[in-house]
Amino acid sequence: MTDEKRFAVLIDADNVSSKYVKIIFDEISDYGVATYKRIYADWTQPNATAWKDVLLENSITPIQQYSYTIGKNSTDAAMIIDAMDILYSGNVEGFCIASSDSDFTRLASRLRESGMFVVGMGEKKTPKPFIVACNQFKFLDVLAQTEGSDDGPSQVPGISSESSSLTNKDILSAGSKEVVTESDNGDSDKTMTDINVIKSTIYRMLSEIDSDDQSMNMGELGSKLVKRYPDFDVRNYGDKKLSKFLSRLDCFEIKTKGKDGTSMWVSLKPNAQDCAMPNDLDNVSIANTEHSNNGNGNKKNNNYQSNKKPYKRYYKKKNNKK
Repeated sequence: MTDEKRFAVLIDADNVSSKYVKIIFDEISDYGVATYKRIYADWTQPNATAWKDVLLENSITPIQQYSYTIGKNSTDAAMIIDAMDILYSGNVEGFCIASSDSDFTRLASRLRESGMFVVGMGEKKTPKPFIVACNQFKFLDVLAQTEGSDDGPSQVPGISSESSSLTNKDILSAGSKEVVTESDNGDSDKTMTDINVIKSTIYRMLSEIDSDDQSMNMGELGSKLVKRYPDFDVRNYGDKKLSKFLSRLDCFEIKTKGKDGTSMWVSLKPNAQDCAMPNDLDNVSIANTEHSNNGNGNKKNNNYQSNKKPYKRYYKKKNNKK
């Protein structure tokens, strides 16, 4: 218990539905223990009544914040002030900001600058800047739909059935892009990282390994993906385990190592080059060309040296004449 990280869970009731309360605390329990549990809203407004039934059940402290003017959300400022007070108290090691509002982007960045581990939670309509400002980000609406599903791949909002079973050649024309989902107000926001981008990133990580089998421990691979893409979660793509997610990508193979055979390692299949983006293939070609030039004695440097010799001879003759 002493080794668990302490988290402050701050919920923006104006931008998060009460139906996600169980998912929020279930997810944060995977990272540590929630020592602060606060929710912010103007509780005199009718839209906040849905939260009143779940506050006592989950021991959440409601923070009242009146709206000073019509059309202005004053709860954001109250959350930010409380977050900074908790930060300087030194009683937590991490924060959970549950909101789909981009106004908390700077707060997440500031908390990370102070060494805090920041977990963001919101819906798919959450703007990208807030997502990448967090250490990790969870899509609550995606988790709500995948919760209780079978182990097999399920249909996930924003991910079509075609993209969940990609062939090798599909990835070549995909480009570096992200899944475009429609938010509640009808606007299109780039949010969830596309499965094509994940697939290409795994290829680059494995191809850069300087070993014969070019393999990486599955746990290390998952950790690197989360660091590079804070919103990466295999449940976003219809799977519950990383091993099942990787097995559906037909250019990687999973092997077990160790005496007990429980250590799982990921490596490239012989046809894994088809999984690379065109830019990845160009980089590999450039690297091979540079290596080939070095093996031939670095022709560029040799030409440079040969060009210098006539100049030296001319300089010596000129001095002798003087």
